[in-house]
Amino acid sequence: MSRSNPIFAFAALVLLAGAAFADDVVVLTEENFDQEVGQDRGALVEFYAPWCGHCKKLAPEFEKLGASFKRAKSILIGKVDCDDNKGVCGKYGVSGYPTIQWFPKGSLEPQKYEGQRTAEALAEFVNKEGGTNVKIASVPSSVVVLTADTFDKVVLDETKDVLVEFYAPWCGHCKSLAPVYEKVAAAFKLDEDVVIANLDADKHKDLAEKYGVSGYPTLKFFPKKNKAGEDYDGGRDLDDFVTFINEKCGTYRDAKGQLTSKAGIVESLDPLVKELLAASDEGRKEVLSKLEEEIEKLEGMERSTLKLPKASCRRVPTM
Repeated sequence: MSRSNPIFAFAALVLLAGAAFADDVVVLTEENFDQEVGQDRGALVEFYAPWCGHCKKLAPEFEKLGASFKRAKSILIGKVDCDDNKGVCGKYGVSGYPTIQWFPKGSLEPQKYEGQRTAEALAEFVNKEGGTNVKIASVPSSVVVLTADTFDKVVLDETKDVLVEFYAPWCGHCKSLAPVYEKVAAAFKLDEDVVIANLDADKHKDLAEKYGVSGYPTLKFFPKKNKAGEDYDGGRDLDDFVTFINEKCGTYRDAKGQLTSKAGIVESLDPLVKELLAASDEGRKEVLSKLEEEIEKLEGMERSTLKLPKASCRRVPTM
């Protein structure tokens, strides 16, 4: 941090931008449905409800489909939350979830999709109806897959905060959690000391028993200072996990992996920054002087007591 120009260094902290993890499936609502569908491209639309188990199971397949067709300009892969958009779902006769409908180019007269609910089967249908030749792309996972050989090295690493899902491949609740858990891992993949991992407890029964796992999925959090592990008893929605990780790990991510407005904020300097932004041209010199003094005090402290957000510390440019 440069003492000769402290405000620019601090501004780098305040204005730091995070990486966005945009959905490849277009979110459709009552406001934008007619603007996106029935125009100059064919559209495959999933009508779903957030609480629907079959919808949760379909979600990773539909996201793979969206990622694969992302560059196909003649095709739209979209989804409608029918809990929030009852009007548009009623308009198209949706009575069960998920309902998948194909809207040809330039038409709002849909054809119901009745095929298998895999990314490959959906892609075959879209290619046939839309005249494309897109293949399903493999989407790399951000979840760290643990084995008996890697468990201790990853989970017991005292430089990492680790959330572990103990699952069984046959478990329906585990399958429902999978797409949410993948999004959690994606949201924190830039935080090097946060690990979102899973272990096939059916295959590695000895490890599951060691940590008292008796049902699936079981989630345990292994913070840097407690490698005995602690049970995760929170909600299983994306926002629940994100809130938990932020509180436990000192991170500042939202559900898309973007840094929140609190990222990069040094609490002791925050009042001075607000004062600076509100100051007149004449008053800024005085506030800058105060900022410089406070920064010098912080620089004199031990690094361990300077509580800067992890993600921001690594990405502040050298001044």
